[in-house]
Amino acid sequence: MNPVLNTGRSILPMNVLLCALLACTALLGQDQSPAGTEAPAAAAPATQAPAPAPMTPAAETPAAPAPAAEQPPAAPESQPAASATPPAAPAAAPATPPAAAETSPATPAAATTAPAERPALEPGKPDPAKTSIPAPRGVEQPEGFAPGTSVPTEVKGSWAGLLLLLEVLAILVLPFIVGSFIAQSLRVKEMSFRIGLVLFALTIGFVPFINAQIRTGHWLNAIKLGIDLAGGSNMVFEVDKAAAKAAGKENITADVMDKLVSRVSKRINAGGTEEITVRRVGTDRIEVIVPKASQEQVDAIKRRIVDLGSLEFDILANRFDHQAIIALAEPSRNNPAVNDIYQDDRLIAKWRPVAKIGDTDKLKPVEPDPSVDAPARTVIRDGKEVKELLLVVEPDPRKRITGDFLVRATEQLSEDGPAVGFTFNQYGGFLFNQLTTKYQPREGSHRTRLAILLNEEVHSAPTINAVIGSNGQISGQFTSKEIQELIGVLNAGALDVPLNRKPVNEFTVSPLLGQDIQTKGYRAMLISSISVFVVMAVYYRKLGLIANLCLIVNIVLLMGVMSLINATFTLPGLAGVVLTIGMAVDANVLIYERFREEKSKGSSLRMTIHNGFHKALATIVDSNLTTLITAVVLYVVGTEQVRGFAVSLFIGIVVSMFTALYMGRLLFDLAERKRWLTDISMMEAIKATNIAFSKKTRVFAVLSCSLIALGLGLVAWRGSDNLDIDFRGGSMATFRFDGETPTTDEMQQRLDAAFQEAVAVETLQTVDNPPKTLVRIRSTKDDDNEVSRLVAEAFKDSPQKLIHQSLTAGAVTRIENSTTPEFKDGHEVTLTFDSPVSASTASEAVGEQLAEIKGADGKLKYADALSLVAAINPVNAPQSKEITVRAKSVVTSEDLAAAASSYAKAASGRPLFEELNTFDQAVASETQWIAVTAIVVSMLATILYLWFRFLAVDFGLAAVVAVLHDIFAVLGLVTLASLASKTAIGQSLGLIDFKFNLSLVAAFLTIVGYSLNDTIVVFDRIREVRGKSPTVSKELVDRALNETLSRTLLTGVTTLIVIFIMYALGGEGLKGFAFSLFMGIIIGTYSSMFIASPVLVWLMNRKIKKGGRPGAVSTRAAAL
Repeated sequence: MNPVLNTGRSILPMNVLLCALLACTALLGQDQSPAGTEAPAAAAPATQAPAPAPMTPAAETPAAPAPAAEQPPAAPESQPAASATPPAAPAAAPATPPAAAETSPATPAAATTAPAERPALEPGKPDPAKTSIPAPRGVEQPEGFAPGTSVPTEVKGSWAGLLLLLEVLAILVLPFIVGSFIAQSLRVKEMSFRIGLVLFALTIGFVPFINAQIRTGHWLNAIKLGIDLAGGSNMVFEVDKAAAKAAGKENITADVMDKLVSRVSKRINAGGTEEITVRRVGTDRIEVIVPKASQEQVDAIKRRIVDLGSLEFDILANRFDHQAIIALAEPSRNNPAVNDIYQDDRLIAKWRPVAKIGDTDKLKPVEPDPSVDAPARTVIRDGKEVKELLLVVEPDPRKRITGDFLVRATEQLSEDGPAVGFTFNQYGGFLFNQLTTKYQPREGSHRTRLAILLNEEVHSAPTINAVIGSNGQISGQFTSKEIQELIGVLNAGALDVPLNRKPVNEFTVSPLLGQDIQTKGYRAMLISSISVFVVMAVYYRKLGLIANLCLIVNIVLLMGVMSLINATFTLPGLAGVVLTIGMAVDANVLIYERFREEKSKGSSLRMTIHNGFHKALATIVDSNLTTLITAVVLYVVGTEQVRGFAVSLFIGIVVSMFTALYMGRLLFDLAERKRWLTDISMMEAIKATNIAFSKKTRVFAVLSCSLIALGLGLVAWRGSDNLDIDFRGGSMATFRFDGETPTTDEMQQRLDAAFQEAVAVETLQTVDNPPKTLVRIRSTKDDDNEVSRLVAEAFKDSPQKLIHQSLTAGAVTRIENSTTPEFKDGHEVTLTFDSPVSASTASEAVGEQLAEIKGADGKLKYADALSLVAAINPVNAPQSKEITVRAKSVVTSEDLAAAASSYAKAASGRPLFEELNTFDQAVASETQWIAVTAIVVSMLATILYLWFRFLAVDFGLAAVVAVLHDIFAVLGLVTLASLASKTAIGQSLGLIDFKFNLSLVAAFLTIVGYSLNDTIVVFDRIREVRGKSPTVSKELVDRALNETLSRTLLTGVTTLIVIFIMYALGGEGLKGFAFSLFMGIIIGTYSSMFIASPVLVWLMNRKIKKGGRPGAVSTRAAAL
């Protein structure tokens, strides 16, 4: 058997898996727009009357309908065709004989659900319920046509479905057909599948770019850029204090807001690849920053943010079980102010509205049976009629079945179309079992109905037919779009406090990085990429050209797959892709250096290729698999920020292995077979060496310990000055210019010089018509007066002048006829500005001054001053020149006058700030610890894998020691460079005050991956050289290091060239990222030789000194 072909197929399973993974990703990624239609309900004969949907356990087989003579009375004709059943295959509803239908409609105990009664069809017209085809995902419903019933929907859905099918077939089949044609043309038929698989992977990579070209006219639109490169949307949401108070959650603490931020972040950026920022602003607001997206996508994000996300199961009140409760609720039937019914201070029932279908005013078909259930009430809310149902609530809050017990929610199909499948935890399943056991069907016609509430609205009320445990299903005429949003919200968890549905502020944000910085970054990345190709082509000649071809495919696949999963690229993110190119060279270098060894032994070309790939395979798989394990652990355990990096790392490693091992092998086999490659020729910059690396172990140990101690000492000394706003928070100020606004680059330079730190600058545009241009800055300074002074100083000699503030405070008067009870008998003051400001800005400023007022005893009089004041805008516009600030009765008129006067005095003459507030760090403290935990767990997983792979825990421990060494050493060097940036030498080297932000976190995680990879390559050679020896001696380690020295230096130098170019030419947008990586690559290369290897020698040999027997596992270790 041909050994070349045999080895080529030895890694086929990995690529078949990759093939399936990419196919699934492509199919899912084709439609990135939300579905616009909902599935039609299951058809049923027109003579069959509707009935409440049943609720049956997951394992129960749907029961057949009872004979007509035995059927109990039916619910009204308007009864819903909705169900809350455990997942089960939909069953067609059997037809009821016409005679029976007239006297005895379908029973609620039936296991199937009949749709609402449809009007009689006109003669000659087809039945739409029987002939319509649901529109596929991504096909919007034509305006004015009912979902699932119109002929246009059917036609459009059919064509879209056909086109989608053809596209899928083209992706799956065409590459292999072309591969077979190429193989036959080249007379290498046995390679047809391998060629087809490479073409298939390329097709997957090109799919998003082709789609972008067709849909938008430019293929680059497939790459979604971050807020720093493309701008986006900025929204600020405020806690709905009235709703929070009604729910008994008046005390809005920092912990409550942190949980709110976490829940919202999980809803809109669960995978971590969207680069969406969510953070706390002030005491009761959150800020959400979304990279450039369509208005439809922004609206969907808004819905997910403000959706309360509550899930609850209650009982629809009926006269059999709840007559006393119905009587107790009767007085509230015509009183919309009373929504909750209490008995002995315990909530026992409540009125809740019926949900609407989608965005329409049509209610979901949830109707109580007037002969059994408590009748609904109709009340007026916000000028509209609202139908509400009376629900019985479990008096003990601990036993109420809510979303708190939810383990996961998934999309499923029901007879009504898309549905939500849910799984409770053990206790939730126990409570559900108790509830459904209590309300089991009785003899006769009565069936209790379970009300399913989402966001305090009743979506369906199926009958309870059997005991149900942990699994169930919620259906009720949902669209696929609603289902996807609902699942995301439910899995993220309900909000602890509600948010106002309308943002307090909403802006369009220009790119955070100026055009000059972006241009420098793109230029640096282009030159870096070219440099890698040049190095490979020059050093490895023809082999380098094959490596370059693999690298090009690597880029296409990486960018294509990342686009398919809708990943967002920031400037450091794109730089990371370029860095991946430099690091992907390592696999090629490992293979080619093995070629060199085989050639020196006199092997033929075919055997050189075979043995080179075969011997390099274990090393490449070991080093990359360890990194893959790290990526998986980071994703499973980590936070949204870490997950985004983990996804990118995982995809990058898999793609690199595919191109280097599979595609590279294919190209070499093909070139050798067709005689395009007749000899292995390459440069040899580093000859065979015999360096005694182990002799200086103690010197390097002392050097490393000193460097780490110095670095950690500097980190501790600087304290919070090490942190950027991502981890520290700070203040943000929004202001305007009189006339034209300066460029981002010009503002950045002026503000950085004035603040003596890197200030984040955002150019905003309001959503008003016409839009207004504002500037928002973020700084770690937290003193309002200092921020105001520094902003004024930054632009004092600018051609573009800031709008300055001037205001006067009127006389304080008593509030007359207040419509808000809490301000009754209070006082108010009118503030007059020379430029319009927002009401919230004025009230917060007065509240802050009020908080500084002290009583006669010298203590502050108003502990929570901001809650004591509120502003009204007399012209009912977003901003006004006249703002009236009201204070509650506990605030004296003298104190309100003093606060207003102090505000007027402090504000006059300084820049007019549309907003001056504090904001929290983008990565909360709890989130930081979760990220650290994820890294620790990934280190433990690395130890376990290397223990298994090398049959000695010492290898894993030594690798982790090297990684920790690298992290601490680079941490110290970055801090030292930040301090040196103030000196002349530091400035000549281009150093700046590097602060730790999310970009530097990504850089450090990359260093971890590189260090592991470098160390394991050395360890793999140590294992090979060691053979059956029970020990690892210094001489053996020196031999392994000398044999891998060429690879170590070539990979390190190539990567350093890429990073150095990005540092030197990339501008400030890449400096911190590039500097950290530059130091990390140097330290990582150093530690693999002078830290990891000596630690391994010490660990392996300490057992012999203690009388251990390490040789017991040496045979298997040598075999591996």
